[in-house]
Amino acid sequence: MKGYPTSYRGMFQQAGDDVPVITAVEIPLIQRDFAQGRPDQRASDIRRTFLDALCHALADGDPIGLDFVYGEVNSGTFEPLDGQQRLTTLFLLHWYLAFRSGRLDPSQPWARLTYATRPSARLFCQRIVENPPPAEIASPPSAWIEDQHWYLHIWRFDPTIRAMLVMLDAIAERFGDANAEVAWERLTDEDNPAVWFQLLPIDEMGSAEDLYIKMNSRGRPLTPFEEFKARFGQIIAHSGRAEDFGHKIDGVWADLVWHYRGDNDIVDDEFMRFYDFVLEICEWREGKLRSGEPVRLERRAQSLLGEDNPRHAEHLAFFFDALDVWVAEPGIAATFEALFTASAPEPGKVRLFGAPTANLFAFCCKRYGDTRGDTRVYSLTDTLLLYATLIHRIEGTEDASRRLRQLRNLNEASQFEVRVRDMPKLIAEVGKFMHSGALEDLATFNQNQVADEQRKREFLDEHPEAEPAIQRLEDHPILRGTLASFELDAATIGGRASGFEAAFEAQRWPLLTGALLAVGEYQQRDRDRNRFRFGSSKTEGVWRTLLVDRGDRASLAPTRTVLTKLLDRLAASQDPIEAQLEAIVESFLAERLAEAGLDWRYYLVRYPCMREGNSGIYYGAGHELGYELTMLRKTVQRSWYRDPYLYAIWLECGSPAEVTDPWFLGYSTDERWMCLEHSQIGMRSVPGGIALQAPVAEQHRAILESVGQRHSVVRTEAHWLLEVAQRERERSLIDTEDRVQTAASLLRDLIAAGL
Repeated sequence: MKGYPTSYRGMFQQAGDDVPVITAVEIPLIQRDFAQGRPDQRASDIRRTFLDALCHALADGDPIGLDFVYGEVNSGTFEPLDGQQRLTTLFLLHWYLAFRSGRLDPSQPWARLTYATRPSARLFCQRIVENPPPAEIASPPSAWIEDQHWYLHIWRFDPTIRAMLVMLDAIAERFGDANAEVAWERLTDEDNPAVWFQLLPIDEMGSAEDLYIKMNSRGRPLTPFEEFKARFGQIIAHSGRAEDFGHKIDGVWADLVWHYRGDNDIVDDEFMRFYDFVLEICEWREGKLRSGEPVRLERRAQSLLGEDNPRHAEHLAFFFDALDVWVAEPGIAATFEALFTASAPEPGKVRLFGAPTANLFAFCCKRYGDTRGDTRVYSLTDTLLLYATLIHRIEGTEDASRRLRQLRNLNEASQFEVRVRDMPKLIAEVGKFMHSGALEDLATFNQNQVADEQRKREFLDEHPEAEPAIQRLEDHPILRGTLASFELDAATIGGRASGFEAAFEAQRWPLLTGALLAVGEYQQRDRDRNRFRFGSSKTEGVWRTLLVDRGDRASLAPTRTVLTKLLDRLAASQDPIEAQLEAIVESFLAERLAEAGLDWRYYLVRYPCMREGNSGIYYGAGHELGYELTMLRKTVQRSWYRDPYLYAIWLECGSPAEVTDPWFLGYSTDERWMCLEHSQIGMRSVPGGIALQAPVAEQHRAILESVGQRHSVVRTEAHWLLEVAQRERERSLIDTEDRVQTAASLLRDLIAAGL
């Protein structure tokens, strides 16, 4: 019987005397579940691509043809042998546009699609046709359907129903903004439908079951990997290595990858991911960058390994070597275990940051090509390290451990340089570096870090006994290879490394921020001249920014000086680390109080709450740190932040409910008033003391004046002022009494007075 072009709705109309009448569609028992609605990544990609094509066709694009759909017609019911996925998606698309445009009629033949695979799926298809949603629903279709009384709870265990709900939500997301009536007209146009296929009703070809098995071999279609293997052999036939490939892919290579198989006990996906890695390396070697939609591996392999490519022999050699090299001892696991660690630092091994395992080969087989948003799960730095390890194993390079460590350090410091667009240059440089060991070969990486690596190399050449201490610091998760905040001194580096490891444990950060500031002004002034960076009591990344700063030793000089003093003081004592940090803080505070010099450092050291900002960023009025500060929770002033002085005053009073919790927005130059809820009296820290914003109500002003007489409150032209005793130091005024305590005492009395 000849096939004929039709649409989903048109297949139910009489097409000719020699064509059987179709009144319903039933997916037969021999078919699998509705795969296009599965939640896995491959199905998601197929679903998105298919719906994009349908949407384009319905939006006045060219009509799209969906190839052949064929099957048996029994008593008017069409049972597809091929086309189940497309027919189910078209049924759901018709359902969605029909209810949106008010055209859903259960008596229409197109609405009679059902599944023989499960009674639950059959009933589900019937129920959604008989019970359409309102034309405009705020929730996704799945949520609306699952909330209906006719939806059976047990259906949540049916994979076909779950898949159809996923597809309905995807359709709603893709077509939600479309004009449903226009789209329906385009979809159901009898003369020129936007979506069509060739329908082939089959007869005289044996039973459907026999034909299905013949079509799919062993009852299933070829996997993408099986298709790739078959095509790959043809691509490299010109090289004479196709037979070798066939033997190895199902032999020694399969044995290698078998150890990293998934729960399904097959290695198809693992092979595909590793080959994706190998082909991308070859593309970068040629200076090629992928763009736009993903290209199938077969096409990429043809471009790289086909006879027309002048470099095909080079690429094919790398393709084979990338697996052949692991057949001989040491194998994959032993090699990576000897070179790397992904957890705690181990002497002689390179610590990996971010990778879940030291076995970069295994991780590649599991996650290469996967993304979270725009971020690669198997990162570009992982890729460079795996490539470097392969170069070492394939070509027998020397001094691999040191070179891989230096490459790890450069990777971690080159967050702005390691980009996909730069991978051709980076791959070339890494290959050259693994042979030469010359740091000057790494021209695309962060050059501050290259200089840091050269400095450490020269130091260790003279003092090889210091290598364990250097490596311990490099493997610290905050430093990650960059030691620009350290002075390299053979006599002290061991003690400084131990002190750093102890002091920079996360539970000690709140105390550490105070101890560092007690030793000296370790902060860094940003290019934005009134912004200053300190450490954080909560966030590791802030410490990394502070201590690494892309390896710029000049900008790190103040931090390096203070850090060195702190670590040397810690190394000089055998007391517990917390006791030492506390002693440093207490000594500093006692000294400041004795000399009556309560500057901004005194307040930040005295009150831990004034160091709580997650970001470590402070703004100072007039581009200087003083008595007007903002302490940022995030990195920008358009998010909520604290005024550390007002925050400390509020907490000293026990966080009273009578005072509005002092969060602020706006620029650091804006006036920030902490207000009493009832009277709206405001407080803010200014150079001369604590400014007071007078209340509007006359009775409140009288009470304020009465209370203020007991607290050195005076009137100025601008506002009232709680005076804080001060003295002159270096042509500026500095507090001689604690303004936080003075202001807290006033605030308690104002609350007690009913304000």
